[in-house]
Amino acid sequence: MSLLTLPRRTALALLVAVALAPGLRAQALAQALVPGGVGAATRSASIELRLAEIQPADHPTARADFEFARLVRERSGGRIRVSVYTDSVLGQEVSVLEQLQFGAIDIARVSLSALAVYVPRLNALQMPYLYRNAEHMWMVLRGDIGRELLASVGSAGFVGLGWFEAGARNFYSSRRAWRSPTDLVGRKIRVQENQTMSDLVAAFGATPLQRPFGEIYSALETGEIDGAENNIPTYYSSRHYLIAPYYTLDGHARVPEIVLGSTIGLAALTEEDRLLLARAAMDTIDYQRAAWAEYEKLAESRLREAGVVFVGVPDTGPWRSLARRVYDRQPADILAIVARIRALK
Repeated sequence: MSLLTLPRRTALALLVAVALAPGLRAQALAQALVPGGVGAATRSASIELRLAEIQPADHPTARADFEFARLVRERSGGRIRVSVYTDSVLGQEVSVLEQLQFGAIDIARVSLSALAVYVPRLNALQMPYLYRNAEHMWMVLRGDIGRELLASVGSAGFVGLGWFEAGARNFYSSRRAWRSPTDLVGRKIRVQENQTMSDLVAAFGATPLQRPFGEIYSALETGEIDGAENNIPTYYSSRHYLIAPYYTLDGHARVPEIVLGSTIGLAALTEEDRLLLARAAMDTIDYQRAAWAEYEKLAESRLREAGVVFVGVPDTGPWRSLARRVYDRQPADILAIVARIRALK
């Protein structure tokens, strides 16, 4: 690949990235764009990488980002330093993924839903009511299916490094409790910028509105949306409960998080250093899962103290029945992965 073979807009974006990127990031971009360009980084070179995170620093995914950075620095003898930028400082997830593609950001922690727009096969992992429980999901992610799907992101210009926990997703609303799918009919609900999640909300009779995460609070506040859906830690850390105090425990999906590298941004690293990053990401999983479990309990306790109404769903049958419509829309390759996931014991 060279600048001559790229679309004009993409080439300009890459040139800007080269101009803005310090040190080895600029070398990596040059290597990726110019045939016979700069060679791989030497073992003695100091490497600085930027990691994008939309959550605040005390959120369990952000805490895991810092742990990942610590492991990388320790295992590289201080040669590789990962700077973690929390609170969407480097942009919302759609923007972050674009920046990853042209190397302006080196690493990011993003929701699988956002990435599935680029790698549709990943939609298989976020299908509604797919997993028996969290352990079933982790059997998938740490097994052959997870490894295959992690490798598949290379087709879109990313490097799959590892998976993070993101709990069960549930609906929350601003005006009254939603106790059954019929309560969602006609409601406007924010969803991630992903068609599968839009299809799920539509299956329940609501109107899905795709919005960046950072716009949810104001959309709830102004009444543009009636509710949204997310896991308990994010519902708490985002303070959405202040204006949407009804949380329905329908558990409609488990959508794992993914740690990605930029193919261009990491191009200057040696194969050994790229492997070091991947191993550090995988070795952060247990830390992140423990941090998630701890924070989830803390968040629920504080939400109850704040007066949030948790609505139990003793029978998810009606929800599952309507969610089958989402499966009816899936192509054969997605359904094949789903079958493998459900067969896993």
